[in-house]
Amino acid sequence: MQSQLVCRPVRDRPVAVLRLSGTLDPVTGDALQVAVRHSLATKPHRLLLDVSGLRIGDPVGVSALSDVVCQTADWPDVPIVLCGASPETAAVIQAAPDCAELSFASDCETALAEAVADPVPPEVRVRLRPVPDSCRQVRQLVTECCDAWQRSDLGGTAALIATELVANVVRHAHTSMEFTFGLRDGRLRMSVRDGSRRMPKPADPDRSAPGGRGLWLVRDLTDAWGVLPVTDGKVVWTRLSTAA
Repeated sequence: MQSQLVCRPVRDRPVAVLRLSGTLDPVTGDALQVAVRHSLATKPHRLLLDVSGLRIGDPVGVSALSDVVCQTADWPDVPIVLCGASPETAAVIQAAPDCAELSFASDCETALAEAVADPVPPEVRVRLRPVPDSCRQVRQLVTECCDAWQRSDLGGTAALIATELVANVVRHAHTSMEFTFGLRDGRLRMSVRDGSRRMPKPADPDRSAPGGRGLWLVRDLTDAWGVLPVTDGKVVWTRLSTAA
């Protein structure tokens, strides 16, 4: 009989909860990765995995969890907490590479209450259309946020990065987008989620077009950047240190 894994999102923000039930093995590992990436793409402040109904059918399947933890270590850099794991399940997961630092909680309700009570870092998000004027809107938004967060020294750089991220969607993805900008752990973080699964890559800049310097500029101005693929598109993210 074919193994089955059900991954059901219970909530997404500010704390995401993903309920896993069924068997985790090499066959169902892909479903786990897709579900975890989808939850993380909502940019929660913490992700709780309810594994009380999860059975490890084959320890090899746990590599799917360790892989997605590695993929998302830089972004969204969200703490992942496993709730309700049996002693056997916890032992198998903790023994897997890159899973040793995952947090465990015996009770999901308590873990959720504690997570919700944590202070929420400053963040704004806005929906934008794939039109050139969205670049102006996002520049203004980022500049105002940097002033409000006492990071006006980085306002110009952050506005330029945001413009390039949005302009890339306008030029190539041609879909509506969600832009998110926040300050957490001493870093400015921004991301753009669009509805195209076409993966971007730095290219020679088109200096004749507004915002035509491309992702090569984003790459050079930020501490880190990357792309998180999701089933309905992708999230392009960046991270910029506020340290002097």
